[in-house]
Amino acid sequence: MARTSLPSIAAGEGGLNRYLDEVRKFPMLEPQQEYMLAKRYQEHDDRKAAHQLVTSHLRLVAKIAMGYRGYGLPIGEVISEGNVGLMQAVKKFDPEKGFRLATYAMWWIKASIQEYILRSWSLVKMGTTANQKRLFFNLRRLKGRLQAIEEGDLKPEQVKEIATKLGVPEEDVISMNRRLSGDASLNAPIKSADGDSGQWQDWLTDDHESQEAVLIEQDELDARKSMLSRALKVLNERERRIFEARRLTEDPVTLEELSAEFDVSRERVRQIEVRAFEKVQEAVRKIALEQASALRVVEA
Repeated sequence: MARTSLPSIAAGEGGLNRYLDEVRKFPMLEPQQEYMLAKRYQEHDDRKAAHQLVTSHLRLVAKIAMGYRGYGLPIGEVISEGNVGLMQAVKKFDPEKGFRLATYAMWWIKASIQEYILRSWSLVKMGTTANQKRLFFNLRRLKGRLQAIEEGDLKPEQVKEIATKLGVPEEDVISMNRRLSGDASLNAPIKSADGDSGQWQDWLTDDHESQEAVLIEQDELDARKSMLSRALKVLNERERRIFEARRLTEDPVTLEELSAEFDVSRERVRQIEVRAFEKVQEAVRKIALEQASALRVVEA
């Protein structure tokens, strides 16, 4: 089940439309078809069955990926990262659990896309804003507790409660929720290469939450923590102390406090922080490349 066997996305809006038109050609599976294909792959390592499971869910990846367009990253790369998550889901999917692949895969897809965002975007932008970082990792959990898991804007009272719990402005909660949920309408028109018109909802796979959601989400969070933990090993003791105090706490320690702790100037603390951040950023990229390379070897 090689990644190269999937449709590719050319640059530009035209390339995206052609890709969407191409993935629409893959038939969606009935529950029994999906079950039998999953069993064939699980028990006999049937790569053709795995490929069919993947291609029948490419439209789900596209739908989820479109919700992350607000980050300004190339949509083709976002979709490609989501496809990697989909393939991981297919490998780990157990049809005997009683839920559909789409329900299970959506968490792997979102995790893969969010990991890409963390590598490409948030380490530079979100990582410097404690409020945004706090929201990124905690918003879905708090929405789950408030039973506000549907896509779309939160109710004013929900926004207020989340903002109070996390100690962030209400406008930050609204902004992050829209970024993570995606504000593209399911009624948005989409036109295929052959001229046929339709809407997103005409061809999207069901992606409702499942009872497995909490455990799966925790696995994703553990994976992110593991990557960061490995990256922090490139820092010496002083760099790590400053980096963690300034970047990884909900209430960052001030430059003045760290200046007194290490008996150096505030400017020197700032320089160490910046250098440590650059080293961690580079380490994360290397780890991500190693993981991607290992995944391609397994898929080949």
